[in-house]
Amino acid sequence: MRYTRLAAVALAVSLSGAAASQSALAEVTRGALMAKTCLACHGAAGTAPEATIPTLVHGFPRELMIQTMRGFRDGTRPSTVMGRHAKGYTDAEIELLADYFDGMR
Repeated sequence: MRYTRLAAVALAVSLSGAAASQSALAEVTRGALMAKTCLACHGAAGTAPEATIPTLVHGFPRELMIQTMRGFRDGTRPSTVMGRHAKGYTDAEIELLADYFDGMR
């Protein structure tokens, strides 16, 4: 009987820790995770390191981001490296990025 109670308590503590971990992970969105790669070039500190690279961290309008990224991906917008980056994104992923950066305003 004593071992059963101990096992139940251990299981409850274990499950509460797992639930806390899950809720912490749920706070990080897929858009936020994908945006980390963008910030490597576009500037995590608030401004892009070079004047030719747009700053994204102060909010980039959602529709403009979607239009721009699709243009890079489809080759209708000229670029140096963005076309290669954008080719890897689906429409849904571009929208997640757009939501993330639009929400940073």
